[in-house]
Amino acid sequence: MRKDLQISNQEIVLHIKDLKKSFGDNHVLKGFNMNLYQGENLVIMGKSGSGKSVMIKCLVGLLEADSGLIRVMNKDITGLDQRALDILRADIGFLFQGSALYDSMTVRENLEFPLRRHKDKFDDNIDTEALVSEALENVGLLNAIDLMPSELSGGMKRRIALARTLILRPKIILYDEPTSGLDPITAKEIILLMQDIQKKYKTSSLIITHDVDCARAISDRMILLIDGIDYATGTFEELASNEDPKIKAFFKH
Repeated sequence: MRKDLQISNQEIVLHIKDLKKSFGDNHVLKGFNMNLYQGENLVIMGKSGSGKSVMIKCLVGLLEADSGLIRVMNKDITGLDQRALDILRADIGFLFQGSALYDSMTVRENLEFPLRRHKDKFDDNIDTEALVSEALENVGLLNAIDLMPSELSGGMKRRIALARTLILRPKIILYDEPTSGLDPITAKEIILLMQDIQKKYKTSSLIITHDVDCARAISDRMILLIDGIDYATGTFEELASNEDPKIKAFFKH
């Protein structure tokens, strides 16, 4: 854990308590608990099918939980109407695993899209061009502003997707496998970029990853999602040295 991060004194920006979700007889989440603190990088690790994506979808209101409490920035999302949920989502950035850029739009148009969708977040005099340029400068790709997604490498697409996430100035960023499918050098560049973004904007980040190297580099704390629950919580070093066979399995190379 970073020495400058004292999470016990920080505000809880995301709170999940006893979250349960089943699909027929498939009980995916069986009482998952989690706190994300202001300014923290929290990594969630779990095997494929363990419920990580289901948890994220419940968190942003794309799936309705069977039971449990989800509070995002002190708002119970289960009690929000669609408009209130959309306003809250504007403060939550989501970096999709496949980048999810619109193929028919230029980089500029991809970044302008969320600004049009969330007009209420900015005043009428906002300089869209300046916001797009700043977001691209943050990821080192201002020169790609007029390119099409088909002209970008995998690492560039991930950076552009991050720029599109940042343009709304989210308070929380959800990363879904941010280094998946990238070569080791590009993956390291993405991790460094995530660290720079966190320092610059003081964002709170929830990172889903299978990448042990990513978890080691980026996490302040980690939660292992095993058997539908928050099976183990701690720093990377604490969990990596744990002798529990279920925990050790995550850290074998």
